[in-house]
Amino acid sequence: MIDTDSMLTSVSSHLPVLLAPILSIAAPVRGDWLDGTLGSGGYTRGLLESGAKSVTAVDRDPSVFHLVKELKQKYNERLNLVEGVFSKLDQYASNLSGIVLDLGVSSMQLDQAERGFSFMRDGPLDMRMGPSIRTAADLVNQSEESELANILFSYGEERASRRIARAIVRRRTENCFNSTLDLAQVIQSVMPRQQLGQKHPATRSFQAIRIAVNNEYQELFDGLYAAEKALGEGGLLMVVTFHSIEDRMVKRFLQMRSGLAAKANRFAPEIREVAPQFKLITKKALRADTKELSVNPRARSAKLRVARRTAATSVEMLSHKELGMPVIKSKR
Repeated sequence: MIDTDSMLTSVSSHLPVLLAPILSIAAPVRGDWLDGTLGSGGYTRGLLESGAKSVTAVDRDPSVFHLVKELKQKYNERLNLVEGVFSKLDQYASNLSGIVLDLGVSSMQLDQAERGFSFMRDGPLDMRMGPSIRTAADLVNQSEESELANILFSYGEERASRRIARAIVRRRTENCFNSTLDLAQVIQSVMPRQQLGQKHPATRSFQAIRIAVNNEYQELFDGLYAAEKALGEGGLLMVVTFHSIEDRMVKRFLQMRSGLAAKANRFAPEIREVAPQFKLITKKALRADTKELSVNPRARSAKLRVARRTAATSVEMLSHKELGMPVIKSKR
């Protein structure tokens, strides 16, 4: 069994969040697994060292694969590396014993100024997790004011969304946005002064723009259904989220697919009843303990939800509304 304590205290660009409870729930780790967010290989390494027969390690960011060369050499045919996305998980493997998804941006990506994810480091306004999609600069410089405001409010839960969108559009008429610090400074200029201990004023806006650039909510929406199809009977779906909208989508999906969603009242739309595809393992989301938090502050906002696949056949996907997923229609 892997020593999770030693992994937590080791130097790493991306410590695997909630690895200990993941491996504890999965024990004994057997069969074929899929790690949907390879990163620097923390979950993949943990699964392989704990006894997984094989791991299909997926990431949409091609730059991460050089980080796991040693891991590939060590485990060879037991490790299959795939450049891909959540929405196509069922195309990469089937009849799986388990799937682990760690959502959001990694600390490794935040630390790379040239990727443009962080408002704390100056870099090009990019934010792309993979190739061949529009950049954050494209979104900020080309979207209409109303669309920008909707993105900031719906994806980032930013209450000052209209004020920020107005400031962005006003400034870009003079000069387009090209750098992260430039955008962060404009956002900060129209927000209340940051108090000690508060998040940076640009936090929610950068989160929202990153989510829109990478179509993260739709990938999660499609990925949950793809995971349902890829898991074998008894397989575990383990999802780590970092903010409320993601967690809400995962929670509602697992509740509805487990037949535990609240019944609709006369004022709410009727919820379709289907044969349970999952059985909940965690009734409430699991959080990091004090030991993990002491060495990995990133875990503070992380939540883990786990469910076990039943023998029921996959059925029609739930709607965006049923999962509480915000949908923004572009006017372009």
